[in-house]
Amino acid sequence: MQTLKQQTFCGREFTGEEISLIQEIVGTCGGISRRELAHTVCELLEWKRPNNRLKARECSDFLELLESRGALVLPEKQQKRQNTSHKIVPEMPCGQPDSTLSGSVEEFTPLEVLRVQSRAQRDLFKKLMGRYHYLGYAMPYGARIQYLVYVNRPHREVVGCIQFSSPAWRMRARDEWIGWTDERRKVALQQVVNNSRFLVLVPIQNLASKILSCTLRELRSDWEQQYGLKPLLVETLVDRQKFHGGCYRSSNWIELGATTGRGRMDRANKLHGAQVKTILVYPLVKNAARQLREGNK
Repeated sequence: MQTLKQQTFCGREFTGEEISLIQEIVGTCGGISRRELAHTVCELLEWKRPNNRLKARECSDFLELLESRGALVLPEKQQKRQNTSHKIVPEMPCGQPDSTLSGSVEEFTPLEVLRVQSRAQRDLFKKLMGRYHYLGYAMPYGARIQYLVYVNRPHREVVGCIQFSSPAWRMRARDEWIGWTDERRKVALQQVVNNSRFLVLVPIQNLASKILSCTLRELRSDWEQQYGLKPLLVETLVDRQKFHGGCYRSSNWIELGATTGRGRMDRANKLHGAQVKTILVYPLVKNAARQLREGNK
């Protein structure tokens, strides 16, 4: 079994003693699922969100990382039902659903924004993302809030899906724009939210910008209620080989630069420049960068 020293993951530093404890937990708690292991580790190490909920999703990712490094062996993954798969590959990556809607967004407002909470809503969100988004659907990293967006005339129809999740751990252009230190970033990072998926299903003019503005209004209170933190900044990454990001730019998002192309999990820096994306941010409050950099003074 590989012995690991201090590790940093999702903004938390794990000491060698804590990693040894995790190894002991995994080694002695035979017969329980990965999910139960993640909850057990969170409880013993008090790895929680500001609202006191366990960071079980992040812990599951950390356990899998430790396994990939030879530090432990996790139980086999339980068979999931077909409609709850971790990854749904797009069936029609460039397709559009059959819809007769067209025109200007003003003809269809107000939009109805529904937060995804029920099983039926989750299944619909996964189905639409899996079928029509070029990246498909994947379980988001860390925290998440998802929305379905409807119009109600001339009939009720879902016209968009949008997902917000945990931010990127490091992005040079963003971090330089904020101007925070590494220590301050560890404290305040979770007040940044990532718009990690966005799907517009019908060719209504200016619909994308309208969905952004409507869902961001909902996000402020929903994120704070769910995770106990007031979001200050939203970020997104636009694949510059496929998109210009016009809806973000027209909605006053700020372009900061480009990623290195590594992605979250490329810790060995093997994919440098492979998937370069444009970084855009949208402050949810005045002086968002200063508050992230300095806190509430």
